Amino acid sequence: MAFIRLDKLLSQRGEYSRSEAGKLIRSGAVTVGGQTVCDPAHKLEPQTETVLLNGSPVEDEPFQYILFHKPAGILTAARDSRAQTVMDLLPVALRRRNVMPVGRLDKDTTGLLLLTNDGVLAHQLLSPKRHVVKEYLATVDGPLTPEDVTAFSEGLVLSDFTAKPAELMILTGKQGENSALVRVTEGKYHQVKRMFAACGRQVLTLHRQAFGPLRLDIAVGQYRALSMEERTALHAATQG
Repeated sequence: MAFIRLDKLLSQRGEYSRSEAGKLIRSGAVTVGGQTVCDPAHKLEPQTETVLLNGSPVEDEPFQYILFHKPAGILTAARDSRAQTVMDLLPVALRRRNVMPVGRLDKDTTGLLLLTNDGVLAHQLLSPKRHVVKEYLATVDGPLTPEDVTAFSEGLVLSDFTAKPAELMILTGKQGENSALVRVTEGKYHQVKRMFAACGRQVLTLHRQAFGPLRLDIAVGQYRALSMEERTALHAATQG
């Protein structure tokens, strides 16, 4: 049997440092096998003993899967000497687990960003061959037409590549700003903005509200670990 210290088990989730995990344990927030344990050095066998933190299961997992609500004005990068990055907004404990963004959102784009240290899954999610849908809410500087919907569905020819067929759903249709829902299965640099530009429209705001089976359900700047059900659904989405 492989035994592990209780504080190490909690810190391996990436949400807490070793010292923060120790404080949680000493506060009585952790149970092992139904019994409250207040000793951070307590050793257990995670495969056979159930550990709960505030009533939620804690598992010894090699990978972390984090859903983050990216604010505007933040770079999707590991580090930058001149600008704040999404990694700067995550706790040190998570950064130590080497979680990285899966794909990128432009600096001014908001919404759902997935971070993980599961490189295989990240590669699969980003592969256009897997057809994992990314859903965006966009506002543009003028009216959209049924011809634009058709153009998106047929695949727009851009300067350096032809975008795969995408779904465009017009939500409002006025002379001023208009909103639309866009679903794409690839994510090249500035792709959604360039697709609208090919239709003669400038994107004013862009917000990603879904990535495969994941939907954004937290406030701007917040993050949370994916549930087991979400992780299972995410892996299943790459098999399509």
